[in-house]
Amino acid sequence: EQLDYLTQLKDSIQPTVRVGIAMGEVVIADNTITGTGVVLAQRLEQLASPGRVVLQGACQETIPGRFPFEYQSLGEQKVKGFDESVRAYVVALKVGTAMPSPVPQVAVAGRPTRRWLTISVIAFLTILFGGLAWLQPWVQREEFARIERMAFSLPDKPSIAVLPFVNMSDDPKQEYFVDGMTADLITDLSKLSGLFVIARNSVFTYKGKPVKVQKVAEELGVRYVLEGSVRRAGEQVRINAQLIDATTGGHLWAERYDGTLTDVFALQDQVTREIIAALAVRLTGEEETARAQVETHDPQAYDAFLKGWQYYRRGAPDQFAQAIPYFELASRLDPEYARARAALAAVYWDSIRKGWWAKSLGVNYREAVGLARLYQGKAMEKPSALAHRVASEVVAYYGASLFGESREALTEAERAIALNGNDPAGYVAMATALLKTGNPAQALEQLRTAMRLDPHYPASYLNLLGQAQFALGEYQSAAATLERAAERNPDDDWTHAYLAATYGQLGQTKNARNAVFIANALRADRSMGALTLNHLRFGPTFFWLSDRAAVREGLARAGVPPHTDWLALVEWLQDDSRFEIDGATVIDATTARSLHQRGVPFIDLSSRYAQRHVPGAQHLEFFYQGFDFNEVRLSQQVDKAQEVVFYHHGEAEEAAHACAFAVTWGFEKVYCFTDGLRAWVAAGYPVETGN
Repeated sequence: EQLDYLTQLKDSIQPTVRVGIAMGEVVIADNTITGTGVVLAQRLEQLASPGRVVLQGACQETIPGRFPFEYQSLGEQKVKGFDESVRAYVVALKVGTAMPSPVPQVAVAGRPTRRWLTISVIAFLTILFGGLAWLQPWVQREEFARIERMAFSLPDKPSIAVLPFVNMSDDPKQEYFVDGMTADLITDLSKLSGLFVIARNSVFTYKGKPVKVQKVAEELGVRYVLEGSVRRAGEQVRINAQLIDATTGGHLWAERYDGTLTDVFALQDQVTREIIAALAVRLTGEEETARAQVETHDPQAYDAFLKGWQYYRRGAPDQFAQAIPYFELASRLDPEYARARAALAAVYWDSIRKGWWAKSLGVNYREAVGLARLYQGKAMEKPSALAHRVASEVVAYYGASLFGESREALTEAERAIALNGNDPAGYVAMATALLKTGNPAQALEQLRTAMRLDPHYPASYLNLLGQAQFALGEYQSAAATLERAAERNPDDDWTHAYLAATYGQLGQTKNARNAVFIANALRADRSMGALTLNHLRFGPTFFWLSDRAAVREGLARAGVPPHTDWLALVEWLQDDSRFEIDGATVIDATTARSLHQRGVPFIDLSSRYAQRHVPGAQHLEFFYQGFDFNEVRLSQQVDKAQEVVFYHHGEAEEAAHACAFAVTWGFEKVYCFTDGLRAWVAAGYPVETGN
């Protein structure tokens, strides 16, 4: 009976705790602890149900996203003694998180007095909570990052990784805004020559995962890690950020910034300046000037751009199609927003490179080419690193096949790197240009730089690396690299084509034929013809390789035929009737002669203008990227209300694209002489020479 009594008494001493946590002033006076922080914590505790913890919103925003907590919003709460409402959350461990083991039961013998029992309980609670206070098990212990465990050597300047900020908004649809702000912060820091900044692609591999700062620093090879959160409610924006030295675990600074969507650029600038100050980074005069320039002052245009950028970054044809309307909206809201136009050029250009992607955008291949040229030309009016990088890729992809070797691709890549020295895309563009101009060894160096800045690099980097190794005759290394590329991106037909050529050079005939089979199967799925050796001439990808003879030889050993549809290809290239341009009139040589006799101005688009041209024709050379052929230069030569004839010496496609641009720019009476100078000379009409 006594034992039953003690057991009941023991079981009844199990207090249920309610907890309120708040940030605020604490005042200790006359052996009393008080202050607004203490009072607010008491009020929040009253909102908690038994066994629950209620947290002030300001506290919740400071908790790193990697901690295993989940939050239930209680909304804005009016609490006694405070004029302003307080946002509150119920906090709990995430489902599946391990709980501490319960304290083992202790057998009871004898009948202690009630006083002794009370003393025992008090002593137990004192020891328990005293031990907890000393051990602090609720504090997450992190090891410091060890330099010897880092995957890469630390750079000789401050190195930093910006982890994806956590979306603390009640609306999960604001994820694009939070991700966009993180990416912009990375871009702002990347432009500083005194910093080494890990690329967005690599840090976003940690998004949504519980990570340790120490592990991130060791995997990426950096000393500093920035983490934080963003809350957007309508037009209101709050940013919380903290900078951590992973090698010591110390916080260099932590701050909260409040503002509106209109202030978002100033808020981002404040965070960047705090990092610059904390890491003692010295800015050059050019960097100070560049930081003072804002891409757009229209927050709605910026918001539209971020929505589009979210889709573009996903790198799929259907996502590209969803990105375009947002980029177009950003351009309409702010016609001076060059970054939005550069993004449009990038979307269409990437679709052109994939070829079959253009269909997903609702345009055919040639329409995609025209739109890419149009937006690229506009982007270059106020060039950014993105615009220069796209320009470099365009020249590298088409320049060699159309205009011969040139330094234009190298120059544009150099400009991109000068504007953003931590962007791996600039170094990849440089590597591509170097491969095109026959410098694979230098291309390898650029690719290594890109891979260091983006340790979790995409498969396309491996593809280029394999090409460079192939061009250097390092076939074993090239095969290993291209195998990794194919494993990571098995749907890239050109990777399998390169792999086939490499296997062919190694004498691995069976592997080579298997690679050709896979490449052709992928091409068939996209309604593309099977590989032939003539792709070395009409497939611009292969123009990047220094030794095309080695590629032909390797593919020939893999069983790739010299040609299958060569005659059809030639006939198609010579068929000028395939062009129809809305708003322009396609004419033949007879009509062109009649217009010339009436004094209608002719625009010669060829690089061979000096050799011969239609008498009196003005020269405005048309490049793929549209740099020389633009609205300003054309308007200087011809009035928009005036009749004008465009022709080329043999490229009907160039004349058609030029006419499409002219119509888009508002020229009212455009004639497309697709037969060009070739038909003019064949008809016996006179020509001029010289500049």
